[in-house]
Amino acid sequence: MMKPYICFPNGKFKVLTMSYDDGKLEDRRLIEIFNRYHIKGTFHINSGELDMDIRIHEDEIPKLYEGHEVACHTLTHPTIAREPLPIVAHEVLQDRMNLERITGHLVQGLSYPNGSYSKEIEELLPALGIRYSRIVGDSDSFELPTNLYEWKATCHHNHNLLELGKEFTELNKKQYLYMMYVWGHSYEFERDHNWDLIEEFCKMVGDRDDIWYATNIEYVEYMERAKRLQFAADGSFVYNPSAESVWITIYNDWVYEIKGGETVMLE
Repeated sequence: MMKPYICFPNGKFKVLTMSYDDGKLEDRRLIEIFNRYHIKGTFHINSGELDMDIRIHEDEIPKLYEGHEVACHTLTHPTIAREPLPIVAHEVLQDRMNLERITGHLVQGLSYPNGSYSKEIEELLPALGIRYSRIVGDSDSFELPTNLYEWKATCHHNHNLLELGKEFTELNKKQYLYMMYVWGHSYEFERDHNWDLIEEFCKMVGDRDDIWYATNIEYVEYMERAKRLQFAADGSFVYNPSAESVWITIYNDWVYEIKGGETVMLE
């Protein structure tokens, strides 16, 4: 019997994703670094505060964040666990509507402002079109998330970034899937005078052929497609009902691209 495993695009088994909050001016320099090493980021923006001098203006957003993901951070950055649910719904939905108008793209991600959330808020988010949300804190691990509405990153960039990055690049057991997820605020690099930290990290982990570089939503969408694959009972063939490709591997050796709408025999 065949033993197919899900893998990331082109047979990769490691994914790197970055997540930065608030949409402040320092995002310009951070994005330039990401682009240089072909690393993708998700940027969580408070659309109700774009008129502040310390934040990226809405006219600049479409071009600056091109190739990355723009996601919600609520309209005005309140501590939402202390607010009534109808106010939380307005904060999230209005932020989403504003960002979709500005970017012309779907906005379906969130990071909780001030790290504030509750089970009631988690249960509300799917009805608002939000498919994941990041919490604060560091897992110090490379495990995939089990609850996308309590998505904890591997580390903040000020927490063992280079040590964890080195460990991540050295992972080589292909029977597992690994994720390194880094979060923070771009203004912290200016405040802490440590732009060299993120430069060194990106140089170490960027432009590698064994890592998939994805935004938060790209990871979410890919794994949803992977779950929709339909396998024969004996594993001899697979059907992909989605529109876009999913990759699988047999015995961690042979890699198959299962294109949208195709049935593929696994030999």
